[in-house]
Amino acid sequence: MPTKPTAPQALYRQAKSFVESKLRSGEWKPGDLIPSENRLVVELGMSRMTVNRALRELTAEGRLVRLSGVGTFVADRKPQSNLLMIANVADEIRARGHRYQCRLITLGREAASLPVAAALSLPTGSSVFHVTCVHCEEGVPVQLEDRYVNPELIPELLQQRFDEQLQPSQYLLRMVAPDEMEHIVDAVLPSAAEAELLELESNEPCLVLMRRTWARGKAVTYVRFVHPSSRYRLGSRLPVNGGNGAG
Repeated sequence: MPTKPTAPQALYRQAKSFVESKLRSGEWKPGDLIPSENRLVVELGMSRMTVNRALRELTAEGRLVRLSGVGTFVADRKPQSNLLMIANVADEIRARGHRYQCRLITLGREAASLPVAAALSLPTGSSVFHVTCVHCEEGVPVQLEDRYVNPELIPELLQQRFDEQLQPSQYLLRMVAPDEMEHIVDAVLPSAAEAELLELESNEPCLVLMRRTWARGKAVTYVRFVHPSSRYRLGSRLPVNGGNGAG
């Protein structure tokens, strides 16, 4: 039976493929101003509507950034945090050669709400430590850390000074080595308070990583890491043995 000919690629997809090839090859690098829409129309011999659709899709995918009245730029690659380990955001940022900053928002003791008490396997109203801070890369907030800690296991938490040199996760790992960890990822819209701390519009989606850790059968900490989805991604890479299959 003769092979059915492949349908011609839609024009906007051809325009999109052209831009993607420039990004893949490195000819257009992160931060570069790409040719104007008018120039691409002439170069590709396509309508303005076709080119505009291609650029809009690439912008929605986070590959490009369009600034009204200025132009279209190649987006910076979003940093990625490993889901399978307890990563230190300060180390990740410095490894990229960027400036790290920690803004401490809250450090104190409070009565555990029902969700927090359940997460830490404590009676509702139990005394817990609460620490909140914003982690910034080159002055831009990339992560809001909202953490609750079991005081029984880390009694001296409130005496610590958290800053660029010492972060809560770093200190906790020094004090207690967890032997069990749970990660849950969700996509949410930020609360008004979260949007303000992360310097976001209220309708910008965020990725939330919820982590619980245990040591010797006791819950140590429950934390929510809120990341603006346009500035950060979560992912992992790991070996797969033949017995596990794939899919």
